[in-house]
Amino acid sequence: MSETKLNKRVPATAPVVLADACRPTESGRVIVVSLITEGTYPFHDGGVSVWCDQLLRGMSTYEFQVDAITATASEGSSWDLPANVSAVRTIPLWGPTGTHRPLSQLKPEVRDALRWLLHDITSPTDVIDFQISLQRLLPYAQQGTLRASLLSKEAVGLTLDALTPHAPTGRRVDTLATRPTVADAIACLRTLEHLLRPLCVPPPMVDLCHASSNGIGVLLAMTAKWINSTPFLLTEHGLYLRERYIANSPAAIPHHQRAFLLGFYKQLTAAAYQMADVIAPGSEYNRYWEQANGADPAKIRPIYNGIDAPNFSVPSGEPDVPTLAWVGRIDPLKDVFTMLRAFAIVRAALPDARLRLFGGTPKGNDQYLRACLDLRKHLGLEDSAVFEGRIPSITDGYHAGHVVVSTSISEGFPYSILEAMASGRPMVATDVGGVSEAIGDVGIMTQPRNHRAIAAACLQLLSDPARRADLAMRGRKRVLDLFTLGVCLARYSEIYTALTTRCEDEAAVVDGGGVPISTSRHLPDGLVGAIRAEATAWQR
Repeated sequence: MSETKLNKRVPATAPVVLADACRPTESGRVIVVSLITEGTYPFHDGGVSVWCDQLLRGMSTYEFQVDAITATASEGSSWDLPANVSAVRTIPLWGPTGTHRPLSQLKPEVRDALRWLLHDITSPTDVIDFQISLQRLLPYAQQGTLRASLLSKEAVGLTLDALTPHAPTGRRVDTLATRPTVADAIACLRTLEHLLRPLCVPPPMVDLCHASSNGIGVLLAMTAKWINSTPFLLTEHGLYLRERYIANSPAAIPHHQRAFLLGFYKQLTAAAYQMADVIAPGSEYNRYWEQANGADPAKIRPIYNGIDAPNFSVPSGEPDVPTLAWVGRIDPLKDVFTMLRAFAIVRAALPDARLRLFGGTPKGNDQYLRACLDLRKHLGLEDSAVFEGRIPSITDGYHAGHVVVSTSISEGFPYSILEAMASGRPMVATDVGGVSEAIGDVGIMTQPRNHRAIAAACLQLLSDPARRADLAMRGRKRVLDLFTLGVCLARYSEIYTALTTRCEDEAAVVDGGGVPISTSRHLPDGLVGAIRAEATAWQR
């Protein structure tokens, strides 16, 4: 990026001031870390929440505050916090904010910054441009005037202009029908106002920001880095951007609103990769995705999840009838539909077979559970496929089947796979995310959404006791050798120490006392085109 372009986009005045330097940690002082979560710990269960609790308890020499992105701040806690958590702050995206009258007229600098941000979302070029646009709006977010600006009539006009060049790709439709409407622009702005709320809260005053996923929460880490030069560690279990594409299919919301939303997520994800000091994906699969979306390979340090394997006992026997166990939350990403369809085939071959499904239904997924129950009835499985909800001992869930099955369409490096293997049960699993890295050659992998292949693999293991025993034995050994909690925590401890004891020499460009713009890292040549191509392929 040229200096001319930087100067053009840096505001003339802005109250946000960069700290003079990153101070090395004083000897003997307790290091304070902000663990940033989104829709997980400490208000929800699931694999990421398990990881958060493991991290907090395992890194007991550090003091943590949890900065949790939530829906409404009315969520009840699902976890008992360890003693080294000093505070929990909730940042609700959709809760009440009081009355904010839209501004009748935008300040010229706000209008210019907003125009650039909307352009970066709808016509992405360089991810650094997107970062600069956010930085330009940051002072007004911190002052509390950003929301009123986004709700103004002038902002609607700017959004309509930004949306206008975009028509659905790969479709033959009436040109007039593809034009964005005022309703599209208003909907986009309202969504953007909610998604940018983390910019409006004071940044964590800590020694290190550790985001447990990519997504909206990284705005807190980015703000802390811009204002206080706080180091930023990004962990990625699942793939946030990929899951946003899955959740927002072309039929889910109107085209222009969808393109705007995914454009924002795309840019934010890439900006987090660029700004993070270290990226710690949960698998090599995630590494490849991150590099394809602009992450510098030199800063990626994959860290596999680990479990306390001795806590998972080996069963003394097997169920009396052929039984499949499925463990996970009731969620579209876990693809319960495919599990039920696969079991229908198993049941046709083995009439006394049973399917036992263990796991709770997160808030908001009740409709999906009803759809699963309707499918079960349609397939005639009401007496043989049982949804048993959460159980006190997850090990009992794994032991309930001859075989444990995972049918997910998106995963990171799932605990359920490691736990099932440590519990002495063979796996049939879909080849998504880092699942194949966990299972290796001690289970059977199938394509996602292929119920016939899953059924064939289940029937194969149900009919072969010797192979079940061999896979179970080797699976447990694999976990004990490679995926222990101690190894996982040691890796994070090394990164924490490195990031909190060194003073990074970050260059900054400041124009007229404005917001400092980091220029120490740039996208590698050629990656911008690849990222554009990938986004285009997903949006079709």
